[in-house]
Amino acid sequence: MILVGRNLSPFTRRVLISMRILDVPFERRELATATQVEAIRAFNPLARVPALELDDGMVLIDSGAILDYLDEQAGPDRALTPSSGVERRRVLRHCALITGAWDKAVAAFYERSRRPAEMVYMPAVEASERQVADGLAAAEAERPAEGGWLLGGERPTQADITAAVALPFLRVVLPHLVPAGRYPRLEALLDGPAAHVPGFAESDPTP
Repeated sequence: MILVGRNLSPFTRRVLISMRILDVPFERRELATATQVEAIRAFNPLARVPALELDDGMVLIDSGAILDYLDEQAGPDRALTPSSGVERRRVLRHCALITGAWDKAVAAFYERSRRPAEMVYMPAVEASERQVADGLAAAEAERPAEGGWLLGGERPTQADITAAVALPFLRVVLPHLVPAGRYPRLEALLDGPAAHVPGFAESDPTP
């Protein structure tokens, strides 16, 4: 398998960590959407990451679809998202809060960084950043106060992996939204159990 995308992309990074946890062998193509569009388009016609080329040549092109495939291959006992019930809904909701915040963070970052200063539309930036903050606050409220896994137990779910890669990404693209101490439960996850998850340290995108 070939995983396409850089570690700075939290969508790519959560796939990489999931593959490490599930002990799935793969190669990397660390391609950047800002500078290597054509190379990415060879895998994904939308020129987005992550993309995962399977051994049979099929390419999966969305982190949700990739993670669903990995869980299917792992089987229900090892899958990182529960297969049914309240626990599944809790994990999916938690992931949706955080990935939604990432989407709005990318929108705000692009508006700030890819337009001349006089053309930046600040109401759009402020609206997107408000959505980032509100999404993170909701996720923070759902995290265990002691910094453990969302569902308890001894192993992370996809909710924990997704939550753990949130702050490192935002510290790079919108650091003013994540000052130290604002999200203590997410910080406790990041600095505590997540630090020992396979693939977490090796994929750290922060300088």
